Order: sequence, then C-alpha cells, then structure tokens
Amino acid sequence: MTDNPTDNLILVDEHDKQIGTAEKIHVHEQGLLHRAFSILVFNSKNEILLQQRAKSKYHCGGLWTNTCCSHPRNGELLDAAIHRRLKEEMGFDCELKKTANFIYKAKFDNGLTEHEHLHVFTGLFDGKCSPNPEEADDCKWISQEELRKDVEKNPEKYTYWFRLILEKLNQPIQP
Repeated sequence: MTDNPTDNLILVDEHDKQIGTAEKIHVHEQGLLHRAFSILVFNSKNEILLQQRAKSKYHCGGLWTNTCCSHPRNGELLDAAIHRRLKEEMGFDCELKKTANFIYKAKFDNGLTEHEHLHVFTGLFDGKCSPNPEEADDCKWISQEELRKDVEKNPEKYTYWFRLILEKLNQPIQP
C-alpha cells in the first residue's frame, strides 16, 4: 500500500504528543504540525541510498531525497511504521536506529506546507533495492562528500527536509 493524499496523519503538539488526526491533504493545505519520519540507509562503503521521488507525488515530485520518508498511521507505533514504509517504498528492510528529531515548517510552490515533527533514523544495508514506482522513479548510492557538494551546487534538485537533515547533522552521518 502506498501513501495516499486521503490518508489520515497524526497531529501532534510541539512535544510530539498526539492531539488528533486529519486527512493528509488537509494537513498539508493548512500546515498543521504532524508526526513524520525520514530514513537514511547507508552501505558498508558509507554511501547513502537516495530516492528520486515519483513525479506523480502531490508535492516535491521528481526531487532527490533520503532513502524513505513518510508518516505513521493512527495507532501505529513509530518503530513499526519505519519498517513498513521502508519495505513498501524501497523493497527491503534493515535494522534502524533513531538519530535525531526536530520540528520544521516549509511552504511549497504549489501552496502546500510541510509542518513536521520529524524523527530521523539511520540504517545499514548492502543489498539491492527495488523502489515502488508509485513512490520513487529512481534510486542511487552516493558518497556523503559527493552528495554534500551537489546539494550545495544544486539545492533545487533535493527536498527541503533532506537538505535540512544534512544541515542539522552537519557532519558525515554514521549509520
């Protein structure tokens, strides 16, 4: 099952305490604070696996981003959601550990707003990925050094939240 603009998201306060739920498209139209996660998967060469978001996505389609990003379902534990979505989006699963969390807000050209309490996870994986075409048009492994240079030179090719993760972690990220 892929993410759908009519799915319900978990609304939270600034301490990540659930205060309700609302339809995903409404949440992004209104810029409501909601729970989300981003996963960064590395291989044994310390390269990071990026996905190019499917052009059909309702926001940020075609941009490069971290390995997987999504939202837990109402009543779903965050730990279950990260493994479910990694399998759904990229066709594999691996051990994941929490690296960071923070709140951000970003408005997009199409009028939608991301306002997320974002939980960041990292993992290690040396196998093959097979991205779900409804979620990602492509994927690639890239060194952190090459990635940071390209993000600096071509920030418009990358999602806002991914650039923010790289900035907040501000050093080579360890899986």
